[in-house]
Amino acid sequence: MSNFDPNAIIRGAQLTVVGALRALQNPGFFKYEHYRQAAIAVAAGVVIKLAIAAPVIAVRLTLWLLSFFINRDSVTWDDKVISGMDFIEKFVIQVPFFLMTLMRYIVPTLDHMFMDSLQWVDYTYIQKHKGDDPSKLRAMYFQNLRLYSTHGETSSHKTPMEATIAFLIRFGRRAGISLIVYMLSYLPLVGRFVLPAASFYTLNNAAGPIPAAVIFGTGIFLPRRYLVIFLQSYFSSRSLMRELLEPYFSRIRFSKEQKRQWFRDREGLLFGFGVGFYLFLRIPFLGVLIYGIAEASTAYLITKISDPPPPPTYSEGFAASQVRWTNKIDFLKLPLGNLDAHNVSTETEKEHPISSPRA
Repeated sequence: MSNFDPNAIIRGAQLTVVGALRALQNPGFFKYEHYRQAAIAVAAGVVIKLAIAAPVIAVRLTLWLLSFFINRDSVTWDDKVISGMDFIEKFVIQVPFFLMTLMRYIVPTLDHMFMDSLQWVDYTYIQKHKGDDPSKLRAMYFQNLRLYSTHGETSSHKTPMEATIAFLIRFGRRAGISLIVYMLSYLPLVGRFVLPAASFYTLNNAAGPIPAAVIFGTGIFLPRRYLVIFLQSYFSSRSLMRELLEPYFSRIRFSKEQKRQWFRDREGLLFGFGVGFYLFLRIPFLGVLIYGIAEASTAYLITKISDPPPPPTYSEGFAASQVRWTNKIDFLKLPLGNLDAHNVSTETEKEHPISSPRA
């Protein structure tokens, strides 16, 4: 089965909705601290929106001043300049997405939200199956995962400043490449093939040559903006998933190659899950709030695509055992209303969660 199987993508999109509903049912999600942070998030959204609009406002002001010297009614280039700046900012460089993602490195709220939601997922699982044979239920995720340090080995741990700089470098590199590819698409003769070729190269590794060839063939005739939106949605959803899963990977230590293979083995489902939230994140002002819901939903997702972690003292070899998604076929066959049916069997003693999640 291909890692980019359509069924995996659809199941990922379904988990976007199911995970969000589960997260919103958590009473701890609406505690005072979260209300305060939500208000801050909305205020941050307004500031972000104004900061993003500043260059466009400056250009409009400049054009307004120029209108005293030239007749703007007879030209259309001014409208093209403004719309072009807006498009490059939102879809090529992705400034709004960048600013929202950067919040993770400023405040630890999202990490706390992930762990609180993971505790809620375990609690609701036990409540749903409290009449079942305990020996046939899966082990818990929260109780052991909370015992892992997010710092890992001191020699390999990055300070918040180092992590922020590393993120800025990654984003800057990606934005630079996107801008170069976009500019190359305006070259005479060969420019029309640049974006389709980039689409083919991207999808060939993920979905195989046939879907990539279809995208390449149709991309030649599609307007440039649609291909840009497609490529950036794909790459942004991948980046979003890496950020949302950071609370898990900061505790369970994978090598670089193991982590790459972990993502590749679940690529289709992660794309379906990530692109769904990416589209919601584009809602003006509310995008920052939806990012929090996405983080909380990721706690539900991790219980479907990985095994419950053992205590830290028995964690040797656990990361290597998680690289392959062993229950992939069984999970994708499950009906939407019975996603908890595939229980993870463990040889260690199962731990019962605390009676109720933290308020």
